[in-house]
Order: sequence, then C-alpha cells, then structure tokens
Amino acid sequence: MAEEMMSLSIDDVRAMLAARPAPEGPRDVAAMRDTMATTTDAMRPHEAVAITETSLGGVRGLHFKPEAAKPGRALLYFHGGGYVIGSPGTHKGLTSHIAEAMGAEAWSMDYRMAPEAPFPAAIEDGVVAYRALLESGVSPDSVVIAGDSAGGGTAVATAIKARDEGLPAAAGLALLSPWVNLACDGWSYSARAEADPMIEQEGIEWMAATYLAGADAAEPLASPIHADLSGLPAMLIQVGPDEMLLSDSITLAERAGAAQVEVTLEIWPNMIHVFQAFYPFLPDARRAVARIGDWSAARTD
Repeated sequence: MAEEMMSLSIDDVRAMLAARPAPEGPRDVAAMRDTMATTTDAMRPHEAVAITETSLGGVRGLHFKPEAAKPGRALLYFHGGGYVIGSPGTHKGLTSHIAEAMGAEAWSMDYRMAPEAPFPAAIEDGVVAYRALLESGVSPDSVVIAGDSAGGGTAVATAIKARDEGLPAAAGLALLSPWVNLACDGWSYSARAEADPMIEQEGIEWMAATYLAGADAAEPLASPIHADLSGLPAMLIQVGPDEMLLSDSITLAERAGAAQVEVTLEIWPNMIHVFQAFYPFLPDARRAVARIGDWSAARTD
C-alpha cells in the first residue's frame, strides 16, 4: 500500500471505539446511516485505484480499477452494516485496498436493505449482480465474491442461490467476520459480549429482526450455517477472537469443511469485528488485507 499510514495498537483502536457516544432513544435508521457515512469518511481509498459509479444487472454500485489490475480478474464485494446501514461509499476505502491487493477490478454493490426491502432482497440483488458480471464476459474462474459482516453473509448466500439457479461457481469466497447466524445465538454472542467493542446483543438482534421482517432466522439464505454448502467455492474466513460473531465463522468453517468445501479459517489474535476496516492505522489490518489479496489472486490465476 503506497500511502503513508499511521500505526496504532489494537488497544488504541479499542479506546477510540469506547469513546463513541452511546445511542439514545429509538433507533433512527436515517441517522444511523448518516453516522456511518460520516465515521467512515476518514477511511481513504487507495491512491492507485480509480472509482466510478456503475451497475450490474440494474443493481447500482461502485467500480474500482487499480492501475495494476490483471485483465479479467474480478472482485464482487458486499458491504457490511447489518442489512440496514452502510453502502459501497462507506466501504470504498476497504474495497479499494482489497482490490489493489488482489490486482483486480472490483464491483461493490448497493444491494437493497431493510427496513425498506427486507430479506431476501439483498440476496436477490447479489445473484443479479453476479449473473450480470458473468454475462459481461468475466469468467467465473476469475471472480472472488467477498464481503464483511452482513456483507459476508450476503456473499455466502449469493453463492448458494447462484449454485441453486445453475450458475457456475466463482473461484473463491473471501469473508471478513461474516454474519451467518441471524438467530444470534452462537456461544460467542454471550462469551465475547464484554470483549467486543463493535457489537452489542440488543443492536444486532434489532438488525436481524428488521432484516428478517418475520422470516425464520433458520432460513438457509438468511443464516447460511443452516444451508447445504456443498459445491460452494473455496473459502477464506478472517475473524477476531474478541468478537461476538466468532462462533459464526467457526461454525461456517466446520459445516463447509464437512460439505467438502476447501476452507481456510484465520483467527487473528487480539483482533475485533471487521478489523480490516481499520487499515489506515492498524498494522494487522493492513497485513490481513494483503493476505486477502494474495489468497484471492492465487485463486484466480
């Protein structure tokens, strides 16, 4: 990464997060979205990546083109935010750095979110985008589908639905702290509640309920830990040991492996939920992004 970046420790990052004001009153989705947009504005995109507006099959998003992108190599990215907040814009910094590390053109999709468009709208948009990318001439062997948190769940569910619709599998799935259990009842939800500075139980349960809008949390496309995972692309899963979603990643890796899917599970010591997003000042985040890039490039060579 060519930019000059500062370095902080994970303890410094935790202190920054602890200093955030606690939410008050009823949850205001518009205000939450504005806050995320403001707080992510400092996460600057990679200087060697051009970013433009685009669409795939009518699903809008952002297109990223690194100067050193390998022709034909592609990244399809889904942002996090609990299926309620976030956008390609809030994640453009992280996406641009992953695209540059992979040496790939990237498409980050502005999939529909709750409460305006609950489950399964996000997954439907994911498959539309993936299908359109293939129809544009990109080989599935050259595509890695990736995402963080809820975007990681979207990435896995997109791969499942694409398989079920007869589309060829992508080369890989790169998953950053994927949220794949919307029942929010894995062992780490309680065991890591005090250690996790990013997520709290009431908030994540509210996001799950808002997205599901009455659907069963055990629906395979809502919670891919309950899906048939056979035939999915190889997975790289990165997660921190101090996050409530740790059990999501471990369970997903176990069930994917049992379904004969090649899985690489990386639990990064001392790290927190989607720690890769702190790449401007956290050295481990920069190393993790480089690792995602190397793994994805190797899958698509």
